Amino acid sequence: MHLPLPWLLPTDPLPDVHGAWGADSPAPGLLAAGTDLGVARLLEAYGKGVFPWFSPHQPVLWWSPHPRMVLDVDHFRLHRSLRKSIARMRQSARCEIRIDHGFRTVMAACASKPRTGQTGTWIVPEMIEAYTALHAAGHAHSVETWIDGQLAGGLYCVAIGKAVFGESMFAHRSDASKIALAALVALCRAQGAAWIDCQQNTAHLAFLGAREIDREAFLTRLAHARAEPALEWSFDPLYWDTLLAGPNAQA
Repeated sequence: MHLPLPWLLPTDPLPDVHGAWGADSPAPGLLAAGTDLGVARLLEAYGKGVFPWFSPHQPVLWWSPHPRMVLDVDHFRLHRSLRKSIARMRQSARCEIRIDHGFRTVMAACASKPRTGQTGTWIVPEMIEAYTALHAAGHAHSVETWIDGQLAGGLYCVAIGKAVFGESMFAHRSDASKIALAALVALCRAQGAAWIDCQQNTAHLAFLGAREIDREAFLTRLAHARAEPALEWSFDPLYWDTLLAGPNAQA
């Protein structure tokens, strides 16, 4: 049995995450609905381990899944093929990592490539506007792979302190999104961010080393990380060194 879904007015705080619908409900992890998707609401939500996810013609739906998929950056699996792609990129002036060069363009590209098994996208126009505003406020970022002066792939994420929340990624060329994710992992390692929130379990994320943890463990991690100094959102090519030499880098 699940409780009725709270409807939030713009001045209402998000409800306690422990009230999210459980595994026996039609939408496990669903917490509340409303219309507000402003910067203040997004910062409140991510600070509490909540995120928005909704389809066209739906209200803003807020989620707090249990368990939570998290990628510990020290456990990132740098598989052989990706390692070779990064090595080739480092040797070529044709390919580079850029941070926040084209945030809105990255979001639009993510929206144009639905996830496997989906016919549409949850990155609706309202989401693009909301996260672009969050980017302008300094809390949403894009990590981009550029090849021959063209955006080849990338991802966008949310960050509060040293808490990093992965949102979506895309690729126009082979391995371009994986290279962007590896760059984000390298940046986090270099600057002391221990994990990246992946929200929900997928086989692809598990293949890269992400794992599920329970909600309480996630909230404890979040409380510590969000109180730490913010990351510096720039990429130094030297960040690749620790990633390529790490214990999970496959030769």
